Amino acid sequence: MSMKLAVVTGAARGIGLATAKLFLEEGWQVAMIDRDGPALGAACEGLEGVLPILCDVSRPDQVAAMVEEIMSGPGRIDALVNNAGVADFGPIAETDLARWRRVMETNLDGVFLTSQACLEALKSSNGAIVNIGSISGHRASTLRVAYGTSKAAVMHLTQQQAAELGEFGIRANCVCPGPVRTKLAMAVHTQDIIDAYHDAIPLNRYGSEREIAEVITFLCSDRASYVTGQIVSVDGGFESTGIGLPALRS
Repeated sequence: MSMKLAVVTGAARGIGLATAKLFLEEGWQVAMIDRDGPALGAACEGLEGVLPILCDVSRPDQVAAMVEEIMSGPGRIDALVNNAGVADFGPIAETDLARWRRVMETNLDGVFLTSQACLEALKSSNGAIVNIGSISGHRASTLRVAYGTSKAAVMHLTQQQAAELGEFGIRANCVCPGPVRTKLAMAVHTQDIIDAYHDAIPLNRYGSEREIAEVITFLCSDRASYVTGQIVSVDGGFESTGIGLPALRS
């Protein structure tokens, strides 16, 4: 029997790259999908068992070509991790339709298109879908009108997938990261914001990319064979502590 294969979108950096590496450690093949060619090439350097594919998940033609390449090569898809996302933050008044669509076409349309394109392969493998939401889909915050709304929609889309695809043996779950200590976050979060997050999170720290990846790979594995339709927050308890973070409103 050939090795299982996971498709990970947005795999060139951050949570996507951490997830791809963890799948490899666990003996899977990984199709690493990203629209940033140079970053994808750098991310794949030195990794064995990966199939890098340049693809913008918001483009139906590119998504179809990506799945065709996988099926004509490894010939199977056992898990799909819809991780590709755009983090664009700004006030409601400054979010024009073009900006709104840029966020939605990757964060929401991309999840829909990629899941749909992988459907037949996932039926054959009784596979799993894990969509990456966000704590911003659970709780409103300033500057996140497009981003937060897109992630809330992904959470509901996940439950639609679970309800409809269960009869084919396909499981669908959503992982909602809280604040994660990525290079990008550390570059844009002021010390006030970092301190406020630490105060608001019961575990008093940011999460790591690896900690998010551990939950994603678990949900894709046979160990989670009776888990579907779930929204799992991986946030150090942040969701449990109430609404609002004053430092983010200043």
